[in-house]
Amino acid sequence: MMPDLGKYATEVLLAYGVSIGLLVVIVALSMRRARKVRAQLDQVEARKGPRK
Repeated sequence: MMPDLGKYATEVLLAYGVSIGLLVVIVALSMRRARKVRAQLDQVEARKGPRK
């Protein structure tokens, strides 16, 4: 089911690979940052004490 890319197949597939790789890195960094921020928020809320 691969389309015929002609003489530019290597470049096109490389571009797709790099794009997918960058998306994976961005998602991973976002998830890591979200965990870090969530932990900091939990610490701040724990110091604050219970709400009234």
